[in-house]
Amino acid sequence: MKYVITGSLGHISKPLTETLVKAGHHVTVVSSSADRKPAIEALGAHAAIGSVDDAQFLANTFKGADAVYTMIPPTWNPADWKAHIHNIGKTYAEAIKASGVKRVVNLSSVGAHMPDGCGPVSGLHHAENELNKLDGVALTHLRPAFFYHNMLANIGMIKGMGIIGGNYGDNTTMVLVHPADIAVAAAEELQQPAKSDRNIRYIVSDERTTADVAKVLGAAIGKPELPWVNFKDEDAYNGMVQAGLSPEMARNYTEMGHAMATGEMTAEYKQNKPAYSAIRLEDFAKEFAAAYHA
Repeated sequence: MKYVITGSLGHISKPLTETLVKAGHHVTVVSSSADRKPAIEALGAHAAIGSVDDAQFLANTFKGADAVYTMIPPTWNPADWKAHIHNIGKTYAEAIKASGVKRVVNLSSVGAHMPDGCGPVSGLHHAENELNKLDGVALTHLRPAFFYHNMLANIGMIKGMGIIGGNYGDNTTMVLVHPADIAVAAAEELQQPAKSDRNIRYIVSDERTTADVAKVLGAAIGKPELPWVNFKDEDAYNGMVQAGLSPEMARNYTEMGHAMATGEMTAEYKQNKPAYSAIRLEDFAKEFAAAYHA
């Protein structure tokens, strides 16, 4: 089978590529950086260097593939983050239509049922809709939970203030996932026939309260009394701006945190809960501790 994987050698795309190559498939990895080509080829994959903003490049790369994995790469200073994500979704849809690909596995997120009010995830809602307009394409939207790795951004706060926190609500239960578990699910979906033309698969590794998160991560770094502090939206926004995020990104992250606090972000997930994947919070805590002490 021939697969095209977007996302270069990211936390999901790299292990996904390794799995598909090991299974004997022909894999092409899309990357915007020519510097990544040797590392991609070292995995036994082929490199396609270009931008996901370029529909013609994508169409040429996708042509002849049995299936494509699509994801929207992070951007660091968007003028309108939701619109940027939406536009990449449009570009993917245009390229898929032009290439004739009939099977797509798309990375989205828990909360993508929300057309607004969920920060960048609402952008993913609109990207999903663009792909859903495609005729004759079997499509699976992967909707993973909050990435464990997002917590690495709290290391500076822990070291500087002795706390961990966010505007996620007062001892909210967080729905969490490890990128490696997403890669496993993506590999499964790509290598099996779609159940129908339109599918949604939620991926979750663990569910823990914010107090649990602080306790487990604190214990792993030698700070067993580490407290989780819930921030007001305004304080969360100001803290992110002071930390160097653009106002646009800070506003969107604050909006997403508010959706977590109200429970709206996980409302549809709670009606479609899957079995947990392999990697629990305690497993990730070892990675967190290594990063903390590095």
